[in-house]
Amino acid sequence: MAKLYSSYMFREKDPEIDELRTLIETNYGEKVRYNHLTKIERGGGPSASCMANWFFGKTKRPSNPTMEAAGRAMGFRRKWTKMSGEERDSIQRAVEKANRSKRG
Repeated sequence: MAKLYSSYMFREKDPEIDELRTLIETNYGEKVRYNHLTKIERGGGPSASCMANWFFGKTKRPSNPTMEAAGRAMGFRRKWTKMSGEERDSIQRAVEKANRSKRG
């Protein structure tokens, strides 16, 4: 089972899935369709069925290399950016809450 990180929490699916969905929709000008995923696969990305499981299936935590490959196959790359103080504070509050609930 994957380790859970209190500084990176989400309820349903990894937010990176939604970020890639937005890139695909922006890139192709419409909602994600299987033929878009096939084009990404042909461009060097993961299999169309793998990506379909991210967007339409049960996959909640795709691996970093597959996410990276999908983005790069569309001509994008990720970049780390500094969070605002408000974002960091929100994460810290969530971490403290998670730690309190672990202690009981």
